[in-house]
Amino acid sequence: MARERDVRVRRVYDQPSPDDGQRLLVDRLWPRGLSKDAAHLDEWIRAVAPSDDLRRWYGHDSARFGEFGRRYADELREPERAAALTHLDEAASRGTITLLTATKDAAHSQAAFLAELLTGP
Repeated sequence: MARERDVRVRRVYDQPSPDDGQRLLVDRLWPRGLSKDAAHLDEWIRAVAPSDDLRRWYGHDSARFGEFGRRYADELREPERAAALTHLDEAASRGTITLLTATKDAAHSQAAFLAELLTGP
């Protein structure tokens, strides 16, 4: 029986937890006001983040999240993003990962979308 994946989503500004597993930042831009040491990251995977155009269009408007997901899924087929998504998939297959974002509404972020992709059927 295949092991169920443990992919978590948290804000990068939150205190790290011992059960976070591998901590991976999936934002394109570095979080404001946060030092690299304070972030407690294992890796910053910028290539998996949505394009600047998509990020600006979305504007973290939760009413647009469904359409954001469709557009983002299209972007994730681009070679560089697809390779980054494969990297995340491999990390998730090895153990717990926590996808980090600076977004205030982490439940409606690219991190939440990626977590769903990585744990879906």
